[in-house]
Amino acid sequence: MIRIDDLGLFLRSAALGSFTAAAVEANLLPGQVAAAIKRLERELQVRLFTRTTRSLRLSAEGEQYLPTARGVLEQLALGQERLRGDNAPLRGTLQIAAPSDLGRNLLLPMLTEFRRQHPELTLRFLVSDQVTNLFRDPVDVALRYGWNADANYIALPLAPWNRRVLVASPDYVARHGAPASIDDLTRHPCLLYLQNGRLHDRWELGAHTVQVAGPLFSDDADVVRRWAVAGEGIAYKCWLDVYAEVQAQRLVVLLPEIPGDVYPLSFACPHRGQMSRAVTQLYQYLNQQFSALERL
Repeated sequence: MIRIDDLGLFLRSAALGSFTAAAVEANLLPGQVAAAIKRLERELQVRLFTRTTRSLRLSAEGEQYLPTARGVLEQLALGQERLRGDNAPLRGTLQIAAPSDLGRNLLLPMLTEFRRQHPELTLRFLVSDQVTNLFRDPVDVALRYGWNADANYIALPLAPWNRRVLVASPDYVARHGAPASIDDLTRHPCLLYLQNGRLHDRWELGAHTVQVAGPLFSDDADVVRRWAVAGEGIAYKCWLDVYAEVQAQRLVVLLPEIPGDVYPLSFACPHRGQMSRAVTQLYQYLNQQFSALERL
């Protein structure tokens, strides 16, 4: 018989890529986690992981079984919620993934306040510019920029009005002047973002596209924003990532008469028959918070 606890340890081992890390998280010994996985493998009569001395990764069978295991645990959690009723405190663990800049500088205080409102809820907050796989990774919610082209998950709007803007610090503008046109950007050091090996050095503003260059680039969007605040050049950022800096006059918007690309923010979660109460209430809370933000 398959044990529910073994399914949970399987999911966490897959997410963390380590029996040891899963054991630390569950306050167990690594040997206990390894034994749980072996027990599960015996019941299923397959190998769920490929193990080497340096790495642990899911086997093909493990990849195939992962969504089933997650679905079983989700249905159990939903059943418990129904028994407790709609007025019961939110409990359990909610895992949320978000881009680095948005996560650290805007979403973090929102989630902190949400957790204060629901003290029996545990939050795991994953901040990374790597796109989260909602089916491979044990994530309940992922905040994503851009248009949803995947019908396999739900994408609820949070900030459909968000767009990219050109920004620089007042100090940079005082030293170098502001660009008078899009073509002027080629004469300024631009702060470049690297994602999944691709350098974003072709900036599109409406019908205009310009090839830019600069001596600084990073795979962390938060670093690019910090360079802009420090006066190192011009950045092309999402309004949500820089609006607080603009309000505080640490950054100024350049060429405001030329609208940047619309880049909506969505609240994405795996396609389910019914979202959990925690996910539903988190969306309602965040939607209220983002609706109150100043728009460009």
